Amino acid sequence: MTTFLKLAACALLVAGTAVRADDAKADPTGTWTWATPGRNGGPDRTNTLSLKADASKLTGTLSAPGRGGQSVETAIADGTVDGDAISFAIVRERNGTSRTNKFSGKVAGDKITGKMEFTRNGDTQSRDWTATRSTSAPADAK
Repeated sequence: MTTFLKLAACALLVAGTAVRADDAKADPTGTWTWATPGRNGGPDRTNTLSLKADASKLTGTLSAPGRGGQSVETAIADGTVDGDAISFAIVRERNGTSRTNKFSGKVAGDKITGKMEFTRNGDTQSRDWTATRSTSAPADAK
């Protein structure tokens, strides 16, 4: 009986650790990066996404190269978190025209994998995106 109790206690400990590890893996809070191909064969463009989850609400900014190569920072809109699933929109305005890119994805450890939807020439299109959590500390964190 003592051996059975020890085995049961070990099983509960392992199960509890696995649940806590899964919870930590599903946290979207942090800085994420991914690259997209440059236009007309140009160099890849690095996107940096800073996210903060608070219960089911997701806030943050996306910094991406704009025209001329300068980074443009845009606040995310309509951000949500549901377990390991996230979604948000990036709304950009240029010359009086508004464009919305809708992002959705699943957080697994230090990776987000998902889809981005956008409208081009009246057609809804989608593109896969995979972001990796940045493990380096920000310069102002010293």
